[in-house]
Amino acid sequence: MDNLLKYADRLNIAKLVIYMGWPFATNPSAEELLRQNNQVLEAIKGREDRVLSYVYVSPEHLETSLAEIRRCIADGPMVGVKLWVAGRATDDAVDKIVEEATRLKAVIFQHTWIKTTGNLPGESTPLDVVALAKRHPSARLICGHAGGNWELGIRAIRAYPQIKLGIAGSDPTNGLVEMAVRELGADRVIYGSDAGGRSFASQLAKVYGANINDVEKQLIFADNLKAMLAPILRTKGVAS
Repeated sequence: MDNLLKYADRLNIAKLVIYMGWPFATNPSAEELLRQNNQVLEAIKGREDRVLSYVYVSPEHLETSLAEIRRCIADGPMVGVKLWVAGRATDDAVDKIVEEATRLKAVIFQHTWIKTTGNLPGESTPLDVVALAKRHPSARLICGHAGGNWELGIRAIRAYPQIKLGIAGSDPTNGLVEMAVRELGADRVIYGSDAGGRSFASQLAKVYGANINDVEKQLIFADNLKAMLAPILRTKGVAS
């Protein structure tokens, strides 16, 4: 964590949001969920002024996931939920997770991808997030990685303002941010790095190099996520 903050300091990144421990587990056991969340809790200890965190959960282990949300969010410092590829956003168990997260005003980061070769069995697409948004209109949803195939991902969520577009991961491809701002509005686009799978510099370049104005860049880099997190931070008595 100290190294990550050192690299963040080099690039004037004030705060980080982290989730998931190591090693990565696409379909973690209940025990692995606890272990990885404990790793994150340990990583942020004493660094709460710089680092926020999300709890890693899985619809494959619903009771454990709900207990982890209570432990790490309701009774702990975490402010969001991370859903990866153990089950799609259309799974019934995800509804219970989202209901509890929404009750606590937590942000929900759902990994999404549209693979040319076919997704993993439990891997969500942006259209799955749309279905989730329809079932949970008050949920604070981030469509992670813009679906990979961002032209399709942006169009998929366009009509659903509650869904924000996470642009973390993949290369700093020309046109991604411009299309997202044009189709969704800058207030629905959220910067992310996917560190340490990606460098901070490559992900910052997506926004710094985009043909958009400075006000829009500020929204994407900071203000949009701060607005999403403001309700839960207020309940915790934490400044954004």
